[in-house]
Amino acid sequence: MFGSKRADAREGMTLIAEEAYFHGRLAAKGSLRIEGTFEGDITDAVDVVVGARGRVLGDIAAESLTLAGEVIGNVVAAAFVELFSSARLTGDVRTPKLKIDEGAFFDGACAMGDGADRPRRRRAKTEPEPERPADAVS
Repeated sequence: MFGSKRADAREGMTLIAEEAYFHGRLAAKGSLRIEGTFEGDITDAVDVVVGARGRVLGDIAAESLTLAGEVIGNVVAAAFVELFSSARLTGDVRTPKLKIDEGAFFDGACAMGDGADRPRRRRAKTEPEPERPADAVS
């Protein structure tokens, strides 16, 4: 009752079981464990755990993400992101701490910081370099 926010969140964990399929937007005010398929965005979660057979097709905004399954979408985590060796993450990540185990798959960009600075847009390979004024100093 008087524990930390993290301990309280685990007491109220939401589970999407292996046989379950969820489609929509979920504002999880506590912890969330996904063993089935989740299609949509997850917001306001404390801890998000995607099990080895879990799959998320959408963006995740949480305090932390622990991934053993698959996520196709962007992730913003205030504390950390951890990818186990069986994890597959396709999307961009913003978090202050990132741990990737050997064998994990990650295809995207990662921005690590406190979030005060906005992520920079990546130029497509076909976009030309911006022109510098003739009087610019290198």
